[in-house]
This record gives sequence, C-alpha cells and structure tokens, in this order.
Amino acid sequence: MIARLDGQVVLVGGAIPGERVQARIDRIGKGVAFAETVGVDEPSPDRRAAFADPSCGGCTYSHIAYPRQLEIKGQVIADAFARIGRLTLPSVVAVTASPERGYRMRARLHVRGGRFGFFREGTHDLCDARATHQLLPETCDALERLLSGLQSFGTDTVHGLELSENLTADQRVVHLDTSRPPDARLLEIVRSTPGLTPPPFVTDTLTIGESTFRLRRHALSFFQGNRFLLRDLVTHVVECLPTGGGVADLYAGAGLFAVSAALMRGSWVVAVEGDRLAAEDLHANAEAAGGRLTTAHQPVENVAAWFPSAANQLPGRPAIDTVVVDPPRTGMSREALDGVLAVHARQVVYVSCDVATLARDARRLVDAGYTIARADAFDLFPNTPHVETVVVFDQG
Repeated sequence: MIARLDGQVVLVGGAIPGERVQARIDRIGKGVAFAETVGVDEPSPDRRAAFADPSCGGCTYSHIAYPRQLEIKGQVIADAFARIGRLTLPSVVAVTASPERGYRMRARLHVRGGRFGFFREGTHDLCDARATHQLLPETCDALERLLSGLQSFGTDTVHGLELSENLTADQRVVHLDTSRPPDARLLEIVRSTPGLTPPPFVTDTLTIGESTFRLRRHALSFFQGNRFLLRDLVTHVVECLPTGGGVADLYAGAGLFAVSAALMRGSWVVAVEGDRLAAEDLHANAEAAGGRLTTAHQPVENVAAWFPSAANQLPGRPAIDTVVVDPPRTGMSREALDGVLAVHARQVVYVSCDVATLARDARRLVDAGYTIARADAFDLFPNTPHVETVVVFDQG
C-alpha cells in the first residue's frame, strides 16, 4: 500500500488504504522507502485477523476482508494502465472471486530440515504451507508422508519440490529438486507414497461449454493454478473469440485455450510453445481438437516468420484474425510483440498475471492502432497482490 511522509513515497506492508498506521522502515530504494506495519492507530472496517504470517508467500493480503481485496485489485489494474501505460480503461474492472482455501493446483515448495513450505517475502525463512490454506489438507498430508519417507536420505538431499494436481485432486504429482541425480530408491519412495500419483503427468477432464475433453500435463509444464476459476477463465477467453476464425495461440502451454477454442468456437488454431515439456504436452493434446489445431515448438519471437504466406494463412485454413497471448510474468519481449503486430490480426486477447508488464505492452498495442475493447480480471491468487487480467484489443 502506498503512503507518503513529508513528500517521501513509502510502500507499507500489512496496511489497508485509508488506515492510519505506525510503520517501521526496513530499507530505502531509489525514490521509495519500504516499511512494515507495526501498529494500527485507526483500523479500516475491512481489517480482519490474518490467518497466517502476512509476510508468508501467498498471505500478504490475508489481513484484508476478501471483498475489499477484489476492490483493491481492480483499482491496481486501473492505476497501472494509467500510470505505466498512460491509458484509460473503458470501464471499472470486475474481478471474479475465488474460494480462499485449497485453490492451488500448482506450487513450488522449498524443503528445509524435513519441512516444506513457502518463503517469507524477501527472505529464505520457511513458512508452514498448511497454515496458508493455499493447498488442500490432503495435499499437505501427502507431502508430509513423502518427506517422512525421504528422511533416510538426509535433510540436504532434497532442496525443493514442484507440485502439480489436477482439478479434482485425485491425481497429484511431485517432481523433486535434489542436490544430486535421484537414484532408484528415492524415486520409488515418491511413487509409493500414499496420496501421490506416479510421475510425471496428471490428466484433467475438462468441460468447457458443451465440450468435454482431456488434457495431460507434465509436472514441470506451466498450467493455470486455481482449480476453482479455471473454467471461468477459459470460458471467458474463448467467448471473446469470433466463431470459426483463425487463431494464433502464443505461449500455448499444454493447449488449454487452443483446444477449447477449437471445440467451443470452431476455430482453426495455430498454437506455439517454446518450452520443450509443455510443447510435448501440447502436441499430445492436439488430438482432442478434432483436426483444428496445428502445433509448433519454437520461440514465440519467430511467430511472424512462421506463418507461411503474406496473408498469414495455412493451406485450406482461414487467415489469422485473432491472436491469444498468455506470456510469463515478464510480459512479451519486444521481438515477440513485434511478431504479433506483424500478423495484423483484427483482435488480440492478452492474458496476464502481471499488470505492470501488461500495461507496458498495452501501450505498444495502442500505439500500433489497437483500441482496448474490454478488461476483466480473475482472482487466481487470493490473499496476494496478484491478479489474472484479460484484455481484449481490437484493430482500429
């Protein structure tokens, strides 16, 4: 939260807009000071007891009543577009709510001394993952059984683990980060731990609209992390697309948007993914699209050159009229965005987990002749400052 003291901008953790607090300044950066709340003199009516250490990963908004969290996130999106992109959104951004507990399907967890958890913000201090409520209780139970079984290998063998679950949590895969290549005994403990699925894949059966299909994904492949809002997010993105058109899906991952667009909208989709494991998932999942999905394993920076004609048209397929992008937190590289602009699509649907890089890239799209048609948000990360934003840009 932003405060000002004698003209100095102070970013205050543990506060709520409108409160008067006592805060301790921990460090000073270029033009800004960073502080933590140590006392609340005039509390907000939206203040509640934090259910875990507010400095623990995934809990930095846990002291704020959930409806107010959604309101703040909508304001943060509008502020970023105004401040970074110098853009005004067409309307107030509605943020779709999520249940606060057990929402997380994917997590990077750290392991120290036989314990697993998240780091406190800005430190390597371990927080108890169970207390943050991000994971299902049965997930924490399975991980505790796994670490108990791993104790015979020493506490320094496993540094961390990547967790991936499916929507229904009846499949749960763990990939270990170890100090040396895992041997057969270590892998057998992972395979035999009750509550875990033999690695490396989990499979989801998804019903989007009237279509039901299966997607597999590797434990290390990117996938949207909130089990409760996954269908809402995908349905919203796909319903933004025209029926029967040509779609380029960049940063396609395992094919979540690509397969859904082919089945729900009858789109002809070209899906591009640079990560090897995710590209293998994408290729395996393409069969579910009924022949309407072409996959490519290559950097998205090559997208403009990859389309084989000046009209960006594959033989027998409609020209690309919509580009869907879902880049990492760093946003699109300049080369990738240049490629998108070179396609001259009538519509760009930008899915983002970082509002600052989204606002930066939005400025370039608007400067190239696009207008912002709508902006919506989904609270994939309750009790944190993060929010998933979907912005639709129309040409001219």
